[in-house]
Amino acid sequence: MPTQSLKKTPPATYRDVLDAPPGIVAEIIRGTLHTHPRPAMRHAYAGSSLGYVLSGPFRFGRGGPGGWWIIDGPELHLGSGVVVPDLAGWRRETMPDYPDAAYCTIAPDWVCEVLSPATRGFDLHEKRPFYAGESVSHLWLVDPVERELEAFELREGHWLLIAALKEDDQVNVRPFEAITFSLADLWPETPG
Repeated sequence: MPTQSLKKTPPATYRDVLDAPPGIVAEIIRGTLHTHPRPAMRHAYAGSSLGYVLSGPFRFGRGGPGGWWIIDGPELHLGSGVVVPDLAGWRRETMPDYPDAAYCTIAPDWVCEVLSPATRGFDLHEKRPFYAGESVSHLWLVDPVERELEAFELREGHWLLIAALKEDDQVNVRPFEAITFSLADLWPETPG
């Protein structure tokens, strides 16, 4: 039987991210370029609302301890990967100075992915293990369709589920346990 040579595709580079069409989110994990459309309105509402709820007490110290950078959709260059979580947070001890760059190379202490039909599998099967490998301490997954929040904490390189909340449950979860808010604040039909 003749030998067949398999043509290897070169790993994706940041140039591939920059060359993505407008309106497309481009990310690289394990050398593979992943693209998907910008979030739909329900997805954007949940992410924006969560950022708003957390920024007052944690970013600005209004009604909470302060000491965090809470950012919507930052571009992260971690190891050989390029990812764009829906939200990310850094304790000021982790990142004392806010970077003046197009992206950040410091792994956040917390990330949140808002699940959507277009990105659910990628968020769960590609990004979740990627974040563990980059030693992100906390991961929240928000599902605006099912109206759920699952919170995970990294322990010995593995994600441990620390909270599973639904609908209008009260949220008081690490690393933001200094405040309590209603999960219903993230759903457009039930603003708090």
